[in-house]
Amino acid sequence: MAEEKKVVTIHLPSINVWMVTTVILLIALVAFYFIGFPSTGMFAGGLTADQASKKAIDYINNNLVQSGSITLVSVKEANGMFMVTTIYQGQEIPVYVTKDGSLLFISQPIDMSGTATTTTTQPTVTPKTDKPTVELFVMGFCPYGVQAENLMKPVFDLLGTKADIKIRFIATVGGTTVDSIQSLHGTTEAQEDLRQLYIMNNYNQTVYWKYLMYMDNNCYGKITTTDAAALDTCWKTAATGAGIDVAKVSANYNSIDTINLLKADEQLTTQYGVTGSPTLIINGVTYSGTRTSDAFKQAICDAFTTAPAGCNQTLSSSSGTAAATGGC
Repeated sequence: MAEEKKVVTIHLPSINVWMVTTVILLIALVAFYFIGFPSTGMFAGGLTADQASKKAIDYINNNLVQSGSITLVSVKEANGMFMVTTIYQGQEIPVYVTKDGSLLFISQPIDMSGTATTTTTQPTVTPKTDKPTVELFVMGFCPYGVQAENLMKPVFDLLGTKADIKIRFIATVGGTTVDSIQSLHGTTEAQEDLRQLYIMNNYNQTVYWKYLMYMDNNCYGKITTTDAAALDTCWKTAATGAGIDVAKVSANYNSIDTINLLKADEQLTTQYGVTGSPTLIINGVTYSGTRTSDAFKQAICDAFTTAPAGCNQTLSSSSGTAAATGGC
């Protein structure tokens, strides 16, 4: 008796722009380089770039989009396929089309000769870049966020500016003043977020990390978040030790320019769907591994097109051998 084949049909909702942009990049390339395609003419010539892009646009609009439409920005040949850059709801979204126009790569290969169906969900793959973007989202006074910062410090020391490692803050900005900022641990946390953003934006990363480590190891947890006077003394000591102009920080940390930096972090928090501290995003993809310095390092090193020599080094975590857990 022939084995019965089960076919699951999925009714696709309107395109989730962030889901598409996080999953779409290089899924096709990963399959091409590491899995390989059968030599059945998949990449043989057949369509021009304009024809392939039109077929992709038409297919997406007719099968995957239920509101609005996706439009063409540009098309070019890339890695044996056509890379079609599109725009949807103000967001640029690149998709890949095989040269014969048979397959469209979004989160998985789609056979454009039939109706929209799916099989198995593909795992999220972190794209590789020459300089990975590493964003650690924290709440400034969250103990688990502070712990993750301490775990990331050896990674920064090892990789330096080879990777773009940034601390991002989780807060809600309702206006143009500090009082308009909602942060889980109160106004003092919002103020410290702003101070750190000002320092990041006006000093190099080495200076910032020196300041941050003093704050993590001498201020958080040792001074209550409601003790504004003690915190004021502590951050100034941290800044002075790192070579930061305390007067400039005091005068500018609550300026509209600095508040706009926190607003930008808030927008990224929404874009990535960040819900807790800490959350690590590497090249736009949420990291879900263990929390140790070496695990962080390896995940970042895996995101390099060509990993630097330092990636061969094993890092020990300051928190000991056990992986850190928990969140705010």
